[in-house]
Amino acid sequence: MATPPSASAFADILRSEGVTVVEVGNWETHNRNSKGPWGPVHGVMIHHTVTRGTATTVQIVRDGYSSLPGPLCHGMIAKDGTVHLVGYGRANHAGLGDPDVLAAIIAEKTPPTDNAATVDGNRHFYGFECENLGDGKDPWPKEQIDAIVRVITALCRHHDWSARSALRHLDWQPGKVDPRGPGMDWDHVLASVSARLGTKPPTKPAPQPSKPVVDLSKLIAAAKSNPSAAGTPVTYSGVKTVEAALVNAGYLTKSYSDGHYGKATIDAYAKWQRHLGYTGSAADGIPGRASLERLGDKYGFKVVS
Repeated sequence: MATPPSASAFADILRSEGVTVVEVGNWETHNRNSKGPWGPVHGVMIHHTVTRGTATTVQIVRDGYSSLPGPLCHGMIAKDGTVHLVGYGRANHAGLGDPDVLAAIIAEKTPPTDNAATVDGNRHFYGFECENLGDGKDPWPKEQIDAIVRVITALCRHHDWSARSALRHLDWQPGKVDPRGPGMDWDHVLASVSARLGTKPPTKPAPQPSKPVVDLSKLIAAAKSNPSAAGTPVTYSGVKTVEAALVNAGYLTKSYSDGHYGKATIDAYAKWQRHLGYTGSAADGIPGRASLERLGDKYGFKVVS
């Protein structure tokens, strides 16, 4: 079990590892603690932002979206390696994840006691968003990678963790691809953290998170009850899984990934269908089994029904 340090100590811990820190507004008290507990912490999670421009990115991760209020992380690591602290405490960055993955992040001598199907990552991880388009083409400068290594090292050193306590968003939730792109070599990051800590790098990867299941019939019902249709919109939790995949595919803006199969999601899914070669009424944004299975195969979910 690890108790998060005070906000001021957190900033000092990062600076002590050579991190250039910028404190943004009231970051020390900007959090989501009213929505749930913060801590104990078990690791450091790294994300990419799917945005361009440092100032814009800082504002987004601090304030969030209408469907996902900020802060969306504790710090944003810019292209030049500067770490902008935007919040401290509970942050909307990790979401629910696989308890087996958490068990692998926690020291093996401390097995997890939570046997629920999902674990609240917002409670248990420090989160750092990194300025990157997330399209697999936007490069990761050396300065940014060095800052990621130093941030992870600083918190691992403070809590007496190994490099295995660092993880990517894709290690926590299936369907996620962040962080990715030229210059992002996760094995190199972990080896560099281990070198700074004076320990051996991890030899075994963390277990892959279990795939979520999307019920095709429920998804179609939700899609057909979009705002332009009559009646009450149908809600279904699997919509968020599909929307996350569409964000990763580059067809849906992250701010519209809200669990509601509205016009933005329909348009995004139609683009995916056209990408697969469908035309006309076959590319109307309403999922079919073949197109949904192709999306699931690529972004980590299983289709049933």
